[in-house]
Amino acid sequence: MSDNDTVEDSAASERPRIDQYLRDSGLFPHDHRVVPLTGDASTRRYFRVIPTAGPAAVPSIVLALHDGPIEFATLPFVNVAHLLSQMPLPVPAVIGHSDALGILALQDLGDVTLQAHVGAARATEHAALYRQAVAFIASLQQRGAELASDAYAPYRVAFDVEKLTWELDFFVRHFMEGYRGAALSGSERTALTEEWGAIAEELAPESRALCHRDYHSRNLMVYEGGLFIIDFQDARMGPDTYDLASLLRDSYVDISEGELDDLIAYFLAVAGKPDAEEFRRRFDLTAVQRNLKALGTFGHQASARHNTVYIQYMPRTLHYARANLEKYPRFARLRELLASHIEEFQ
Repeated sequence: MSDNDTVEDSAASERPRIDQYLRDSGLFPHDHRVVPLTGDASTRRYFRVIPTAGPAAVPSIVLALHDGPIEFATLPFVNVAHLLSQMPLPVPAVIGHSDALGILALQDLGDVTLQAHVGAARATEHAALYRQAVAFIASLQQRGAELASDAYAPYRVAFDVEKLTWELDFFVRHFMEGYRGAALSGSERTALTEEWGAIAEELAPESRALCHRDYHSRNLMVYEGGLFIIDFQDARMGPDTYDLASLLRDSYVDISEGELDDLIAYFLAVAGKPDAEEFRRRFDLTAVQRNLKALGTFGHQASARHNTVYIQYMPRTLHYARANLEKYPRFARLRELLASHIEEFQ
């Protein structure tokens, strides 16, 4: 079955639920088309509803369909959207919802992600958007500290040692073993556990800031000349380097060393962080953890969920990880362990 067949089957199976929501909400009393959209790595499915009759000014909307009923008031997406809107940072407006049908109706931000914008506009325009994305991180951290409250879900969860270690173990299970078929010896497992522990123990107590958690080029939409942030429902506290590493060591986009240096310097200036050398060391450590975690996600999608879309992004992620492993002597043992089973690290 092709990807197109899968998308069409999904649209057909969900159409009764969509039609019922549109009837009940009264959002689209006139004729319309329902178009399935490419989803993320979650189980949610997304559809665009486009009017084909009625007033020309009626905009399209996006429907996010959950697996089952929802409780709108307790949804992390809604909670975090409210927090971000207080900063304010640009996020899609929530237009409506149905708890029983498990549907959120959202503002349609179009199809152009920051990833897709590469090569679609002048280099100066693209560079300006990346600066905007970096400035958003500084705002998220600064305003996030000012608005801290247990009323918002992100302040009640963090990238602690347990979470960071779990993500690295996920890389072993789903990329090394599940996708690449590595057969690890007991001594190798023990050695990797020690390496993961050292990374997690260093990252966890770092200066904590509010983190988007998946802040990369596919979760930034280019709309009306600027950026909007999406897929923020898993926001949490974490290292102040985390979102910047996600953006600038992004599995989906090539960023040169020169561009990287310039954007890190820009962040340090905007955020008022003076120690550039120490920040860069922490940034690179965070990038190692983040890239390995991403490989675990890609391996899981390919081997467990039979979703091959993410295979194309593995080489770039491996390249970024290797570059940082080679850069620091402290990673010599880890690189040797990984190189025994992953040829890209040899």
